[in-house]
Amino acid sequence: MGYRQTRYLLKFRQDVAIKFQLYNSLFTSLPFHRIEKTGILLSVLSSFCEDGYKAGNSPIDILENFFDRLTNASTEQERLDMLFRFIQYSERQIVLFDALEDAAVKGVNDFNGVGTLKHLESQVLQSNKTELLSKKLKNFSIRLVLTAHPTQFYPGSVLGIINDLAIALEHNNTPVINSYLQQLGRTPFFKKHKPSPYDEAVSLIWYLENVFYKASGNILSLLKENFADVVDKNNPVVRMGFWPGGDRDGNPFVTCDITLKVAQGLRGAILKCYYMEVRRLKRRLTFNQVDSLLTEMEQLLFNNFFLPEHAENISAAQLLEYLEKIKNLLIYQYNSLFIHQVNSLINKIEIFGLFFATLDIRQDASVHRKIIKEITEKKLGLPENYDSLNQLDKLAALEIANVTLTENSFEDELFNDTVKTIQAVKLIQQSNGEEGCNRYIISQCSSASDAMEVLSFFKWSGWDANGIPIDIIPLFETIDDLKSAAATLEILYNNPVYKKHLEQRDRLQTIMLGFSDGTKDGGYFMANWSIYRAKEELTAISRKYDIDIVFFDGRGGPPSRGGGKTHKFYASMGEKISNREIQLTVQGQTVSSNFGTVDAAQFNMEQLLSAGITNDLYANKQSFNDDEEALMQQMANYGYESYKQLRDHPYLTSYLSHASPLRFYSETNIGSRPAKRGGAGALSLKDLRAIPFAGSWSQLKQNVTGFYGVGSAIKKIDEAGDFNKLKELYQSSLFFKTLLDNCEMAMLKSFFPFTAYLKDHKLYGEIWQMAYDEYNLTKHYLTKLSGNNDLMEDYPVEQLSIQMREKIVMPIVTIQQYALHKLREIDAFNADAEKKSIYEKLAMRCSFGIINAGRNSA
Repeated sequence: MGYRQTRYLLKFRQDVAIKFQLYNSLFTSLPFHRIEKTGILLSVLSSFCEDGYKAGNSPIDILENFFDRLTNASTEQERLDMLFRFIQYSERQIVLFDALEDAAVKGVNDFNGVGTLKHLESQVLQSNKTELLSKKLKNFSIRLVLTAHPTQFYPGSVLGIINDLAIALEHNNTPVINSYLQQLGRTPFFKKHKPSPYDEAVSLIWYLENVFYKASGNILSLLKENFADVVDKNNPVVRMGFWPGGDRDGNPFVTCDITLKVAQGLRGAILKCYYMEVRRLKRRLTFNQVDSLLTEMEQLLFNNFFLPEHAENISAAQLLEYLEKIKNLLIYQYNSLFIHQVNSLINKIEIFGLFFATLDIRQDASVHRKIIKEITEKKLGLPENYDSLNQLDKLAALEIANVTLTENSFEDELFNDTVKTIQAVKLIQQSNGEEGCNRYIISQCSSASDAMEVLSFFKWSGWDANGIPIDIIPLFETIDDLKSAAATLEILYNNPVYKKHLEQRDRLQTIMLGFSDGTKDGGYFMANWSIYRAKEELTAISRKYDIDIVFFDGRGGPPSRGGGKTHKFYASMGEKISNREIQLTVQGQTVSSNFGTVDAAQFNMEQLLSAGITNDLYANKQSFNDDEEALMQQMANYGYESYKQLRDHPYLTSYLSHASPLRFYSETNIGSRPAKRGGAGALSLKDLRAIPFAGSWSQLKQNVTGFYGVGSAIKKIDEAGDFNKLKELYQSSLFFKTLLDNCEMAMLKSFFPFTAYLKDHKLYGEIWQMAYDEYNLTKHYLTKLSGNNDLMEDYPVEQLSIQMREKIVMPIVTIQQYALHKLREIDAFNADAEKKSIYEKLAMRCSFGIINAGRNSA
């Protein structure tokens, strides 16, 4: 361990670990019903669990022994009451730990080190690369797209407490900390009702207003201050995107009305931010002429936000014109006094306009295909044999089709709503600006016609075919779709209609690549390698046709969904992969763990910016040579063969339903979207969404989606005598090392003793044993590759954070397994429904705590 790592680890122990013990003890002194006894007993239960699992006991045995030996809870009702109190107490421990980590961000990270803008500034000046930086920043940017994927969602009230508590902890303000802990004790965590898509939007707009507004502005200000002539005014470097209210994929609750309401909410939120900042400026800029200009701005913003009936036409350009006048007055008449505050607001308006974040529209390709089928059956303008045509003929048919679509063209409300939404995009662009809503993402895209059909929908819905200001973004997710992605794009690039559309969009094509479904389909290694190879092939085909390609990565959450050390992935992309922009989703616990505070958000955004910029400026790109690429493909193939045996096991889905809280996932009320695609019916792996699939393994503390197949693949390569080649690749390739580092993170959060009671189960014992054997095999080979003794030894701060969180959550996972066992007993003996409902609620409440505790999985 190096000096810096040692220093940051000591700082983490001091500012997080020790303080957690200190402030955790305050919980027991709070004036709540039986809280002191709850806190003491929970601590005892935690130790009892540790000893019990070491002795090979099951969760059921551990809790039964705990009740009998260490409590007076003799009736079932008394025991249930105690278990619910344990969960409530643990939930608040997790919030305390979250807040402590937020408060310690600056202490455990080097805010002037590698990957920061300050370090970049030093590099650029020392190497005289200012001109190259200017060229890079003409079009390079990062785009963070906030999604409401249900992997963590505190109520807004709790988010506020975490934020305020972190500030109080940073300043060691014990009286305030104590009052916030009391507030925390009285604030409900569990959402009684499933959030609507609009509720999800409101929760994420909180982050836009309180975190990204300031952090993004700080970044642009830093760049302009250090490189005055480098940043292009037409490229603000940082952009925000937004999915709640626009993401229809499998979510029947997202309608056109919701989309319009969310767009209005985003516009209102940014106007409010500008209004508050103008009011703050008025306190400083009290000078003649300047004050009257600010008063006009204030009134304009006030009318548009608070008095919509008196709203005037307003644009970002108009606001910037006001500020430029103010700036000139300050320069020529007032000695540039407070000009940095004016520049700060200018920077934010350049980033956020009147839209705050671009509202993306997303829908599954299967829905579009059903609409096309309806059009052919109703003879609305497509040939009846359209579905049987090859791709080129389909595109030709779409080109000449004379179809008119209205919101009443179909009997199916979903189809009509799709048309309404396409028409509503125009309204959003009129009020929020074109950037307010100019991207349409096609999930499960598998052909060129899937993309052309969407472009046709816009034309058929009344948009001017000579200039449709929408980026059509195919999303490739499955292993097969990733393999054929380049061929799909080549068909589009050769199509005259699509080619003309790209000309209108500055010859820029955005492609989205999804990690979640890729991992579910092909396993951890195959998914990641398939995406890497797809990027190489898509870049090559786009360069052939002189098209700029931008990759939008569906990342976030745990490593199995592309989370983990994200900036290292971007730093590891070779020269064969386009580096025009960095676009990625920010979802679930990634929002709070990486972007929960202004400091954390700015640090992580700078890391992404630096990864993309330095790759070009300093030729850091590391492409694989032919032998290395062949070795990686071998790894992927071997890993896929191993994972496929688990994926295709006939009892896999029923195993997850039996041993995990999968069946209650939709009832945790953390997301508006159903847990599976399609309607009612038996749960199948194909219909099961990737997030509940990965989430179920996480709740089981098996996390197979983050490692399964890796150990088997390395073993086969070792048996072939090529282990040393693999070790050399591990030491030389940042991509390969980052892939395995994230694998270690998933494994460190695994704990098989929780479910060891299943190893002898007549139906599910084989699956449990497969997962456990693969875990041990993978751990053996990862430590052999790294030369370390323990998982995540190279990241001691994160290692300790995970270990502490897993200790906090151990009683909750134990309680959940106990509840699931009781439910299986009730089902077997047809016991009363009331008791079943209580145990279902117990299992579900545990899910909520476990999900939130997994914050550092990103």
